[in-house]
Amino acid sequence: MAKDPRGYHEAVVSHLEPGTLYRYRLDGEKERPDPASRFQFGGVHGPSQVVDPDFSWSEPHWPGLALKDYVLYELHVGTFTSDGTFSAIIPRLDELKDLGITAVELMPVAQFPGNRNWGYDGVYPFAVQNSYGGPGGLRQLVDACHQRGLAVVMDVVYNHLGPEGNYLADFGPYFTDSYRTPWGPAVNYDGPYSDDVRRYFIENALHWLIDFRIDALRIDAVHGIFDFSARPFLEELALTVSEHTERLNRRIYLIAESDLNDSRLVRSLEAGGYGLDAQWNDDFHHALHTLLTGERTGYYEDFGLCRDLAKAFQDGVVYSGEYSRYRKRRHGNDSRAIPAHRLLVFSQNHDQVGNRMLGERLSALVSFEGLKLAAGVVILSPFIPLLFMGEEYGEISPFPYFVSHSDPYLIEATRQGRRQEFAAFRWEGESPDPQDETTFLSAKLNHDLGDEGKHRVLLKFYRELLGLRKTLREAARMSRERRDAVGFERHKAVFLIWRVSEGQAAAIFHFGDTAAPIPVPLPVGGWIKRIDSAEETWDGPGSAVPETVTSDGEESLTLAPQSFVILMRVEEPQPM
Repeated sequence: MAKDPRGYHEAVVSHLEPGTLYRYRLDGEKERPDPASRFQFGGVHGPSQVVDPDFSWSEPHWPGLALKDYVLYELHVGTFTSDGTFSAIIPRLDELKDLGITAVELMPVAQFPGNRNWGYDGVYPFAVQNSYGGPGGLRQLVDACHQRGLAVVMDVVYNHLGPEGNYLADFGPYFTDSYRTPWGPAVNYDGPYSDDVRRYFIENALHWLIDFRIDALRIDAVHGIFDFSARPFLEELALTVSEHTERLNRRIYLIAESDLNDSRLVRSLEAGGYGLDAQWNDDFHHALHTLLTGERTGYYEDFGLCRDLAKAFQDGVVYSGEYSRYRKRRHGNDSRAIPAHRLLVFSQNHDQVGNRMLGERLSALVSFEGLKLAAGVVILSPFIPLLFMGEEYGEISPFPYFVSHSDPYLIEATRQGRRQEFAAFRWEGESPDPQDETTFLSAKLNHDLGDEGKHRVLLKFYRELLGLRKTLREAARMSRERRDAVGFERHKAVFLIWRVSEGQAAAIFHFGDTAAPIPVPLPVGGWIKRIDSAEETWDGPGSAVPETVTSDGEESLTLAPQSFVILMRVEEPQPM
């Protein structure tokens, strides 16, 4: 291969058919797979394989969805079905569509070692996991989603690569010793030769967005992307994707995961931001989780008050510069200018479930009434809701961390690392062995639960809430000035009111363990009850809230334990 002045090597080889296997031989010695391999049929240590990039798309002009209309469903390909493949997901898409989901979010599918992994140990960012069905299977899934009007979000990891099969450093200075991440060497985004490293990952983003027609990328842990250059990688990525969005005439989004509470991520370039489209909101989850479970260890020690959730409803994040006891410093900046549809909220996701020692879902931690309450808080919030696979029917299988490494040293290091992560939470017991296949198998969903007892009722309840959200669709894009929230610590309740074209809507979320009268500042006028999670229809203990309420400016309503009620304002008839 001929070397050019920038250090790249190239050669043109003709008449290669799809299926051809190849490697690179470095300095006449090491043989390595292609760092931009499109398919690793034999796994991370095997040769790369030539693939046919052509695909006959059923929806070649799919325009995408508006971000404000996203209702996300996060799933792990390997555990969502018994087969653990892309093709096995397709028969389930109509159920998700009927539920009210508008976007399917896939946990990372870049090639990882073995056949079971969360996906965050991927080492070939351009190659689609072989055990899932490879690039052809992914294209078929994306096409099936688009046929049903569902967007597809891909989780990508640009802060590190996994430890096994990671040969990228043999090809160039892709990593740096200047920084460290909790997951291994940091990617070289601002050191010598970093221009080409940045381009590698930007090309990867375009690969998913163009070659696979993915609608949005969820960028994992951007706080682990260390870049102090004048134009940071995330800004360059946003600019590049924006240019291609216009050219492709599609709605394409970049969504950041970050624990920094930094509004610069989604601020416009003109306002001094990075220009990303949305970000995950962990504060909202933590505020909700502590009220539901009473947990106060680890990062949960910063939460636990109703006013925390009220602030999240009102301002977006809870910590916007206040002192954090857990971090022992001030945390975050002002998020009040961020539109509601640029923040994603959830009561469960792969991190918040899987990073528990036993991987328990919320269904193992709270009552049936608590599950309904959590659903109402998230789905009827002004933000973009994300559901974690199976929560809609109260899946009881855990979602623990699992891997399938071949190196005994890595296997033991992974076990030790997981134990250390749990120390701050003071959980008791022994965590499941991430290498043991039974740990992986325990995470498989049992979709048949959705046809049984309370699981069936919960599924119907989720469908009802998502339908109600659609009728209140303005709530998903309303400004801070059009909503008000207040927390009542003594009554363990949060009151939310928002203004939409239909008039006004109000929600009372009660986290107490006993029925209690809750005085709320309900505006003067007539109100009708739209839904009460305590109603017998939803297998609740029964509702004490009347069907209609006439308020004089403050009303006392008795709510059942761990329940919520939604009220809609009745417009007064105009005089003739």
